[in-house]
Amino acid sequence: MPSKLYLAARILLGLIYFVFGLNGFLNFIPLPPGIPEAAMNFSAAMMATGYFIPLLKGTEVIGGLMLLTGFAAPLGLVVLAPITLQIFLYHWFLTPGATNQIMPVAMMVMHLVAALAYWPLYRPLFGRR
Repeated sequence: MPSKLYLAARILLGLIYFVFGLNGFLNFIPLPPGIPEAAMNFSAAMMATGYFIPLLKGTEVIGGLMLLTGFAAPLGLVVLAPITLQIFLYHWFLTPGATNQIMPVAMMVMHLVAALAYWPLYRPLFGRR
């Protein structure tokens, strides 16, 4: 794959995480209408525990900055990987419907494409000892 594709995936994913992470603190993007009750309950529980803000959203902002700047981008991808998976699973189970799946699927693809650029660094993690 061309290096421009890796770079584009990393930058777009970083932008998504940076913007939506900041939104957790500043609330500049309104919630879309028609969010299912189960999704609202899950989100409310996360907010009530103090896990969502500052821990999760702070991690998204820092990880997004790492991807945007390229500073420790491989580490940023590792830190954000479980968050990307959770976003995907949240939408898959709690907000069903084709239009609700576009962003999480795109994030998974971008995450995988961006990680491929650093495969030589990650390869030992998947080897047998």
